[in-house]
Formats: sequence, structure tokens, C-alpha cells
Amino acid sequence: MEWLVEEILAKYNYWISIVLMLIGFYAMIAKNNLMKKLIGLNIFQTAIILFFISLSDVSIGGWGGGVTEPIVKGTLPWAAAGHVAEEGVVYANPLPHVLMLTAIVVLAATTAVALALVIRIHEEYGTIEEDEVIEKEREHGV
Repeated sequence: MEWLVEEILAKYNYWISIVLMLIGFYAMIAKNNLMKKLIGLNIFQTAIILFFISLSDVSIGGWGGGVTEPIVKGTLPWAAAGHVAEEGVVYANPLPHVLMLTAIVVLAATTAVALALVIRIHEEYGTIEEDEVIEKEREHGV
């Protein structure tokens, strides 16, 4: 039983991201207010970013410690024949971090567009409650 608790505590960031995903998903599904749905979407997207950044942490995975940043130290591998680059060094993969930087930009853009749509819906219908907007749409025959 102790090993189970140790495994859960060792990977706490995965559990936090899963809980955040569930909170965000619940907010998007269960709430009628469009702003609350947007906040739920942001929580969900942030949880996904946290999850992918956690996956790229090589100290949690099978590599253990001893990894270094993906920066070539000393002379370059393609330098003159007499210079040798470091051998036996395990580098951390920078790709997940780069992809998540892109995801953060997409999150900001999605939020901006969604806020603009919520403002436009409020101007048109006078409310941001989903049920009321749908009811007003049915009254207009759309």
C-alpha cells in the first residue's frame, strides 16, 4: 500500500492536471453563463499545457536525473577535426516546451475571440445566459 501512495505523490503534477481538466470540462458542460463556460475552457486548456509540460520533465520519466538543457557546450560537433563535442550526455527534449508556447498563444487568441463573441452576444440579446439566448433565437424563428 505504501508503494501506491509513493507513486501517487511522485506524480502529483499529473493528478493536478487531471483534476484541472475535469473542473474545466465540468464548467464548460454544466454552466449556462457564457463567461463561466469561457473560464472553464481556459482552465481546461491550462490543464492540458500543464500535462504536456509535465510529460516533458525527464526527471519524472525513465531518464532519472543527469539530463541537461539542449545547449551545446564547448566546441560545436561540426568544428575542426581536433575538437570533440561532449559524449554520453542526455539532453532534455525541447519540443514539448516549444509546442506549449504555441499552445499558450492559441489559448490567448481563443480567449480574445471568445470574449469578443460574448460581448457581441450580450449586445444582441441583452444576456449571456445560454438558455435565454436559445429561447430568444426560437422566438425569432431562427
